[in-house]
Amino acid sequence: MNERDLMRKDVDELLKQDRDYLWHHLMQHKVFQTSEPQVMVEGRGLILKDIRGREYLDATSGGVWCVNVGYGRDSIADAVREQLKTMPYYAGTAGNIPTIRFAGKVIALMPGLGKIFFSNSGSEANEKAFKMVRQYFRLKYKGKDKYKILYRNRDYHGTTMAALSAGGQQERKEGYGPFLEGFAEFPHACCYRCAFGRTYPGCDIDCAMALETAILKEGPDTVGGVILETITAGGGIIPPVKEYYPLLQKICRKYEVLMILDEVVCGFGRTGKMFGYQHYDVQPDMVTLAKGMASAYMPLSATVVTEDVFNAFVNDPADKMAYFRDISTYGGCAGACAAALENARIIEEEHLCENSRIVGEYLLGRLEELRAFPIVGDVRGRGLFAGIEFVEDRKTKQPVSEPFLMNIVKGIADQGVLVGRTNRSLPGLNNTINLAPALVATKGDIDRIVSAIRSAIDKVSV
Repeated sequence: MNERDLMRKDVDELLKQDRDYLWHHLMQHKVFQTSEPQVMVEGRGLILKDIRGREYLDATSGGVWCVNVGYGRDSIADAVREQLKTMPYYAGTAGNIPTIRFAGKVIALMPGLGKIFFSNSGSEANEKAFKMVRQYFRLKYKGKDKYKILYRNRDYHGTTMAALSAGGQQERKEGYGPFLEGFAEFPHACCYRCAFGRTYPGCDIDCAMALETAILKEGPDTVGGVILETITAGGGIIPPVKEYYPLLQKICRKYEVLMILDEVVCGFGRTGKMFGYQHYDVQPDMVTLAKGMASAYMPLSATVVTEDVFNAFVNDPADKMAYFRDISTYGGCAGACAAALENARIIEEEHLCENSRIVGEYLLGRLEELRAFPIVGDVRGRGLFAGIEFVEDRKTKQPVSEPFLMNIVKGIADQGVLVGRTNRSLPGLNNTINLAPALVATKGDIDRIVSAIRSAIDKVSV
């Protein structure tokens, strides 16, 4: 139903049903006792309308960084409609035309990788990767159990129990333990809050060398994989320095550890290249994808692996335990892959990776101006993916309180711009606003976003 067609009575009834029946994500529902739920009804480009007719510039690409090509893409909707009319679904034990074509497209975009396994969400894509690591080594070394997965503090890999077990954000994990055995953490790669008290570039990239320390602590014969968000997203928008991933890869190869790069957020143009890892001299063994893969027009994710990893699962059909015994009911659904194919065409033909790079550089330049405010501690990001970290004191880097940050976020929303905030990953650290506008953003959009942020900071700083 279009918001223009909604009468006040209909609006009130829908809001009542929302309160009565809907369990929102990431939401404390007690707030709905004093305020009404937010209901979005229409989008075009970067602009959203809510059920009351209010318009917002969405600087979050759908709230969780996934509507990469913007709202209102008729050609994606048309591609899905035509495919659903032709054939909506068959299980992934067989191929279908959009899935085959999109698999070929993804592999062409990712030199060095050779096979793609489709699923439905980023959490699921990472679960598949963990299972692949464990089974890969059990197939390769019959008496050697390299099953442990290392993960980085401040990274996030999903909400399922294994993904949470590999999660480096404390806020996400509270209340859900105990977690699975076989997962271990090592330090983050945020220069602004260096875990080693060093300053780049005179730091020997200790944050990378920490991976080797963790492998040795756990035992090299037991560690099978390491998973990392190429750019830490919800943990603070943290792009590691250029030396970081090549050093990690060298360590991984030394100890035969498979490198999994979680590109759920960074993939499909977000950082100014098609994939975030392409900013670095690195060749991952596995890459997980979701969000921008179909720009959220349909649910779709994938785990992409090298031919070497895949070939370990190609064995005698009589051996029922020697293939990847996994299925994702809707993974690789024909309609979702039709959406993804059209999404990829739009990104390439409209040069949205390049727009992300150019407008992203403009975004970071404009955000640098905010350092004039004493409460702005750091600005960081890459492409159309940026964060502003707020502190009470620049010298001590004491984070602002969560209520203080929420006042800034609300002040920005009051001006018709939606931004996000990061999750607590270190004690007391929940103090970064994140920006991820659709890849069609213009410099005018950026000016509006930054103006709203500046005005909100002005008000809370008085």
